[in-house]
This record gives sequence, C-alpha cells and structure tokens, in this order.
Amino acid sequence: MTAPGRHRIAELPIGRRVAQLRARRGLTQQVFADRIGKSHSWVDKVERGIRSLDRISVVHTVAAVLGVTPETILGPTTTRRPEPATDTTAAAVEHLRAALARYDTPTPNQPSPSVEDLHHRIGYAHSAYQHAHYPQLLRMLPDLLTHTRHTTSAHAPRSDAAAHLPTRVYRITAHLLTKLDEPHLAWLAADRAIATAAGHPRHTAAAAIALAQALRALHRSTLAMQAALTAVPLIDPAATDDPAPDDHALAGTLLVEAALAAATGNDPAGAHHYTDRAAKLAATRPGDNATDTTTGFGPTAVALAQAQIATILGNPHQAITHHKHATAGHGWRELPAEHRAAHLIDITRAYLDTGNPTAAARAIVAADQIAPAETRTRPAAHRVVTTLLRTGPTPDLTRLATTIGLTP
Repeated sequence: MTAPGRHRIAELPIGRRVAQLRARRGLTQQVFADRIGKSHSWVDKVERGIRSLDRISVVHTVAAVLGVTPETILGPTTTRRPEPATDTTAAAVEHLRAALARYDTPTPNQPSPSVEDLHHRIGYAHSAYQHAHYPQLLRMLPDLLTHTRHTTSAHAPRSDAAAHLPTRVYRITAHLLTKLDEPHLAWLAADRAIATAAGHPRHTAAAAIALAQALRALHRSTLAMQAALTAVPLIDPAATDDPAPDDHALAGTLLVEAALAAATGNDPAGAHHYTDRAAKLAATRPGDNATDTTTGFGPTAVALAQAQIATILGNPHQAITHHKHATAGHGWRELPAEHRAAHLIDITRAYLDTGNPTAAARAIVAADQIAPAETRTRPAAHRVVTTLLRTGPTPDLTRLATTIGLTP
C-alpha cells in the first residue's frame, strides 16, 4: 500500500517538495541550510520556486540530508529523462579536477557547513564508495571538497574535530580517481591527504594506502612499496601494548599494498613476504576474524590479494585456486560490494591466461550484478569486456556490452 501523501509530494513542484520533506525531518530552514552548506536565503528561494535546483551534486547533497533518494527530490517525470550529455564520467572528473584546483575561501553569503554535518556527509561518501556508487560519488565530491576546505579554514586552529576532515575527503577522492584511470590526479589527492594528516599516525597510515594505490597505478612500484612500508610502523600493533582495533586493519592493508607493489615490480619474494605478514595480522585481529568494515581487511582480503599477486606474477592457475578458496567462504559476502566486484574484474585476466574465456565472462557479468558501476564506469572493466567480445561473446556478455555502450 502506498504511504499516505506520497503521490501528493511527487506531484508538487520541486521547491515545495523540498520544503515538505524538510518539515517532516523537523528541520528549520536555517538548520537545513547549514547542513547542506548553503545560506538561509538560498533555501528560502528554492522552496518558494524562485531558484531552481539545477546541479545534480546539490540534489544529491539535499537528498542525503533529508534521508531520501535523489529521485524523490527530482520527481518521477524528471528521473525518466536521460541525464544530459555533459554529465558523463569524463565531465564529472573535470568538475572534480576543478574543485581540486580551487583555493577560494567562504564568503558571508555562503556560510560554512557545520563540522557535524560534514562528518555525516563524508560518512555517506565513504559508504557510496564501498557500494560502488561512483556516478553519485563523483557528483558529491566537488562540493564536499569545497565545503570541507571552507569549514576547516573557519574552525582552524580551534577544532580538533575539523582538523582531519580534508584528509578523509582527499582519501576518498584519490581512491575513486585511481579506479577511473586518473592516476596523476589521484596522486595529487593522495598527496594532499598525507599533507593534511599532519603526522597523525592513523590518518597518515590511511592516506598512505591511497598514495600507494595511486603510485602503483602510475607504474611506480618501488615508490608505492616505500609509501606503504613507511606508514606501517606508525600503527604497527606490535609496537604498542594497547593498539586500537583498526590498527591491525590499517597495518594489514598497507602490507597488502606493499605486496601488490612488489609483485608489480616483479619481486615475488617481497610480495610473498609482505602477504605472509598481512595474513598473520588478519589471523590475530582483536575479537573474531571478521572483515574490518572500514578497510575491508581480513583473511578473505589477503586471499584475494594472493590471487591478484599470482596473476601479476604469471601464475594464473594458482590465482584461480586462491580465488575459488576465498570466494567460497563467508568472508567473501562480508566484503564491500566495491571490493568483490573489483576482484572479479581482476580475476578475468587469470581465466583468460588459462584459456577459459567462458569463466572470464561469467566473472565480469557477476561483477556487474554485484556493483554495476564497477563494470560500467571503470575503464579497466571496459577493456576486459572488449577483450572478451573478441574471444566469442555469450548472451549475458553481449547484454552487458550493449548496456555499457560497447560494440558486440
């Protein structure tokens, strides 16, 4: 049964729709304005229909604060229309590049969002990344980078709570840009994450993960390995009698990154050494051996890394063995959708190297079912689909290729 009033809200003009949803959340116009990083006047004009919501990124921010989907804000007739051609991944990356290049300060007409609101929005962005909602995240990040910079500037040096907000946003930005084959821009964002961490051990260690990934994408395997290993002592659980719960996960993830960098640099001994160290940390985490919800680190993540390392080092049969073992356990289902889909894209190379394009096609289709944006947004996935189309497309693969816009 449809909830009372739902059809009536959908039929309202967008401004009045926002006003009703805001009122249902018990927010005044001023509180709502603070949470979305806009002025009271801006909110009032939108709700009265004087000003339009003409930016997708703002729509997503408004929806997040109101606890609804962007479709609820936009309404049914708007969402049926295709997005404009300018709202492509390439155009969104350019908006993100522009946001990274800006150094403006807040004006009186654009008050900074509260620290509490930014914590909420950054948490939302992190969740969007873990669920591989990359188009949505691309739309959010430019404004989030700007608002975080403004708020941090406004609160400095008084608020410790605001101090490391930029580090978190730069980290998410770097991870996403690495996914999108923008390693130089990812390196810039990761470097800023390191800089804004200002020597804080855990924030620096987390930023080093993003830096190592960006450097590896730039084929700077030695630098990537050094970046990861330099950060490990900052949060090494063996160096303290009372490590924080996430220290094991951060240290383990850094060791996994070091192992992947070693493999990329054709150093099998180093790759196996760092993987073994990561496996020991995964087995000795406080509590149970479940997957860490923030980093995705755990025994399954180490096993998946072993599969990727075996693929990189030219041992596809060994890679598939690791893959099958890791994906058969309950830990596989605990991993974020982003991690699982990314691994399935990676393992297609091992299947292709063993002469099994059918299994490779099943893997890429399964990745699309888990996290569609992982296959439909990432250039690496497009290359895999293109390769598989040449080897003999299956019906499912053909449908996926058509959806992506690739020629079967």
